Amino acid sequence: MEWHSTGEFVWRISLSFLSTTANDLPIVHEAAVETRTGATAVNWAGVVPGIVLVAMITSVAYSARSVSGFALFSPMILAVVAGMIYSNVLGTPAHAKAGIAFSQRRLLRFAIVLLGFQLTLGQVAAIGAGGVGIVAVTLGATFVFTVTLGRLLGVDRKLAQLIAAGTSICGASAIVATNIVTDARDEDVTYAVAAITLFGTVAMLGFPLLAPVFGLDQHAFGLWAGASIHEVAQVIGAGFQNGTQAGETATVAKLTRVAMLAPMVLALGLMARRGSADPSAAKAPMPWFVVAFIAVVALNSMVAMPAEIHSAIALATQIMLTMGLAAVGLQADISQLRSRGLRPLMLALFAFLFVGGFSLMLVKFV
Repeated sequence: MEWHSTGEFVWRISLSFLSTTANDLPIVHEAAVETRTGATAVNWAGVVPGIVLVAMITSVAYSARSVSGFALFSPMILAVVAGMIYSNVLGTPAHAKAGIAFSQRRLLRFAIVLLGFQLTLGQVAAIGAGGVGIVAVTLGATFVFTVTLGRLLGVDRKLAQLIAAGTSICGASAIVATNIVTDARDEDVTYAVAAITLFGTVAMLGFPLLAPVFGLDQHAFGLWAGASIHEVAQVIGAGFQNGTQAGETATVAKLTRVAMLAPMVLALGLMARRGSADPSAAKAPMPWFVVAFIAVVALNSMVAMPAEIHSAIALATQIMLTMGLAAVGLQADISQLRSRGLRPLMLALFAFLFVGGFSLMLVKFV
């Protein structure tokens, strides 16, 4: 092997049955490979190591749930924490970065599409027009409140949008979906997920204790929990703690919020393009995964799927979401998180208080 001044390694192969040295074989660059294969979309040889690392972090997250005290948290949240610990203690290998980026972007988008199999239009109708109205008004008011307060507090606009999406829609899933159009820093995504997890856990543990204080029956409490608590798993945990009817109502209300992820991302995409100085940005197509999500919800509403297949899709969706968030954690720099200060945390706190109080007012008096 020789080192040439051009900066390339060159292999020289000597064959005993030839009188001269065989041809030089330069290392083939990835770009050249992609060009020869018709601009291959994914260079799998470079992606696999990162996917393996992400899968390992995901396995750790699922295993950690069996440890006492960790069962309260969803695998997605544990994966973010595990990824952050790994990257900041051991460091992320350079050869794994392509696979980590693939998991954070493409795998997450596909998982969000599969979320559509957890919702039907009939489920939305089950909570009634009033319930859907409460969910929709709470979502819109919380998003606007959070973004506006973020501007007043001096929080970065993209980070404020992530916190607003996580609080008003569906926690970590909404944050990563929103980031596809807002294009915030990886550290902002991690910060938003951490803040949403903190206050969502507080809601999951505290809201069931407040049901008798506010005089909420099972249907009213389920509607309140579904309209205000951040993560799907947290909503289910809080809802069923107060009874079967409360749990079912909370789950449907929450899935209705998940369905509203699509129009919210579309709206953010339009706003981002209108405010962009790049003329090509205004002509860019809307995110494909949003359209696909709506199509999947429609398909799931029209076609009765066997329970076994439905359960398998739900499990695959959760695993892919967990892998995507493990990738987010692997790219997070704790020192940069500290540099964001307390203002984003204050914003998440006020957003949490607003969504809880506003939705409670609607449930009680509307």
